[in-house]
Amino acid sequence: MKPVGPIPAAYVADADGMLLIGGQRADALVQQAGDTPCFIYDMAHVAGRVARLRAAMPAMLDIHYAIKANPHPALLAKMAGMVDGFDIASAGEGRLALDAGMDATSISFAGPGKRDDELRFAIQAGITLNVESEGEAERALMISQQIGVTPKLAVRVNPDFDLKGSGMRMGGGAKPFGVDADRVPALIRHVIAQGAEWRGLHIFAGSQALSAESIAETQAATIALAARIADDVGTTPPLVNLGGGFGVAYFHGDVPLDIDSVGRDLERQLSARPASLQNSQFAIELGRWFVAEAGVYLTRIVDRKTSHDQLFLVCDGGLHHQLAASGNFGTVIRRNYPVAIADQFAVNVAGMADSDGEVATIVGCLCTPIDRLAEQVRLPCAKTGQLAAIFLAGAYGASASPAAFLGHPAARELIINAK
Repeated sequence: MKPVGPIPAAYVADADGMLLIGGQRADALVQQAGDTPCFIYDMAHVAGRVARLRAAMPAMLDIHYAIKANPHPALLAKMAGMVDGFDIASAGEGRLALDAGMDATSISFAGPGKRDDELRFAIQAGITLNVESEGEAERALMISQQIGVTPKLAVRVNPDFDLKGSGMRMGGGAKPFGVDADRVPALIRHVIAQGAEWRGLHIFAGSQALSAESIAETQAATIALAARIADDVGTTPPLVNLGGGFGVAYFHGDVPLDIDSVGRDLERQLSARPASLQNSQFAIELGRWFVAEAGVYLTRIVDRKTSHDQLFLVCDGGLHHQLAASGNFGTVIRRNYPVAIADQFAVNVAGMADSDGEVATIVGCLCTPIDRLAEQVRLPCAKTGQLAAIFLAGAYGASASPAAFLGHPAARELIINAK
């Protein structure tokens, strides 16, 4: 038997034992969505996360949503009214951001390998480009001259440090992301001299960190680096994007991030920021921290089978919708996301003894042995036709998974409590 991650406290059962998502029965939500497999996103939960973050962070700090975490259009339309800006990583995401109602001046575009048509799209729309190299800056300047539009350019910095304990390190050493810190001042002076509107700095050192101390240490180093660059250039950066990195507790033993501690430390750091940053605006960009807990992936059990004394619950979903739960997105060692049998969720609420239920592996419908949504976990005895629920499915789910693999239909997506 293997442990599972902690089910977020917001999820409870009704009198019949059925999982409630945002106060609504999981089986009723499946009917509303049209069928399984489906993702359910509770916007009331997202709004609560945004409010909690604002209460914890310094008042002067802008809060951005990195839409790569979940770009579902209906979700974005609600997020546009909750946060101060969107961060995108492609022209496709840029169009989604604009369609959701976010003003172009509050959108920033990061990511290596931007095509010329993407640079042209951003410049014409008035979106800030976080340039990732000197070559990308030159292409942006050339395109701006061709179309007669002044580009809004920030410089993404590859810092000489990373976020300790992060699940994905984005800074320090040789990286495809950003310009090495020692080359940034010269590039800024160049883009200003060429007539671009310099929008500031984007410094992203890592993601999925659960240590408040590590995040505070990285934010302090980021502010110090921004000040050194500003001093070297001799110009105050209009905006310093401190990145994000706020993690969520996916796995057994994970402890949720103490955002109040992060906020207190950041308040002290910004209050004591160097003179060269006194007139700068600051922002953080978060994705999964806002939306991961708000999402549940529901898939129906279509078969029970035993092979060499191991029980398999075979479902109509799989890694083609929820790749991360299979352990093939961002993790080295496969560990179990929080899972439950939705129809018998009261058992999870009450707690299961080691002798209760059965030990089963939840697998999907794909012809590959890596299509495992949960491995050797203790569950209530499940029947075919019942629903398996995979939690923390609101981030890097449907859009981060190989939906076209083997020709199965895409998962349905439904937002609830969107008032």
